[in-house]
Amino acid sequence: MVTDTVVGVRREGSVAVVELSRGKVNAIDVELMEELGTTLDRLEHDPDVGALVLTGAGRVFSAGVDLRRVVDSDPGYVERLVAGLRDGLEALFCFPKPTVAAVNGAAVAGGCILACACDRRLMADNARIGASELAVGVPFPVAALEIVRHACGSRTEDVVYSARLFDAQEAMTVGMVHEVHTADAVLERAVAVAAEFAARAPLAYRLAKQQLRGPVLERIRSDAAAGADKTAIGEWAAPHTARNLRQQLERLTAAR
Repeated sequence: MVTDTVVGVRREGSVAVVELSRGKVNAIDVELMEELGTTLDRLEHDPDVGALVLTGAGRVFSAGVDLRRVVDSDPGYVERLVAGLRDGLEALFCFPKPTVAAVNGAAVAGGCILACACDRRLMADNARIGASELAVGVPFPVAALEIVRHACGSRTEDVVYSARLFDAQEAMTVGMVHEVHTADAVLERAVAVAAEFAARAPLAYRLAKQQLRGPVLERIRSDAAAGADKTAIGEWAAPHTARNLRQQLERLTAAR
């Protein structure tokens, strides 16, 4: 059992800075997504919080799902993981207050999706971001792909099929990122943007967000109800996927 999952929160005026802090690369697992969901629920109902900034501890935003844990766990863990991803991503995507991602370092696969779920995305000029699931050989859960589609629009197929990591300027061209700043300035700027958004009429902002994101949420829930996530779970848990992931992890370990 992984015990170092942490979602930290600190306040900058009316802005809550939510920091993913899990190991060296802030890898995503069931516990992190559950803790993120609990944190979002608490901040949603805190009247003193007007907006939030999501960032990563250290030099990485998030390197995505903890693949080592996936291959070392039984199929039941994969089912819990996909469900946790769906619930956590929905909670972030539909959070009724303004959300800003401060992409302070690599945002890979699931880390990219977390950033794309935020209303605005600011990125360090030395960071890289990408929805690289197909390069790893795993399918997108329903919520993840719909969130990428919402962020990238007509460039979604380029992002998904290429499965590549984009530098900051490239990320702006495909809709993943709205602003690029130096690494030491991105978090401060993200807090400032969040505070600007928080100063707007809260009810009007909430309603606009519901209208803009409602159709996406309907597709997520409809596709999930139709069994799309079960197909993803089956592929994630398949023996050939585990073999492929182990081989990739071994290559990465050997290269270090």
